[in-house]
Amino acid sequence: MPRGDKDAYTGKQKRQAEHIEQSYEDRGLGKDEAERRAWATVNRQDGGGKKSGSGRGGGGPESHGQRSAAAKKGWETRRRKQAGT
Repeated sequence: MPRGDKDAYTGKQKRQAEHIEQSYEDRGLGKDEAERRAWATVNRQDGGGKKSGSGRGGGGPESHGQRSAAAKKGWETRRRKQAGT
């Protein structure tokens, strides 16, 4: 598949990219830059085009029980308050 070919994306992903691209253009970005950012956003949200195979659902670090630094800090603060220290 040549670079830039969007055949591997679902119809929903293509519609999302169109909508995002239009939004960027409405804010004054050029057509090429708006398209680049739109596809980058779709890739960030969905991890790229269609995926096949068993066990492909979920996937990101969120699904492995990892917390952000802010969430960890909040958790530690609540735990200390409950412990009375």
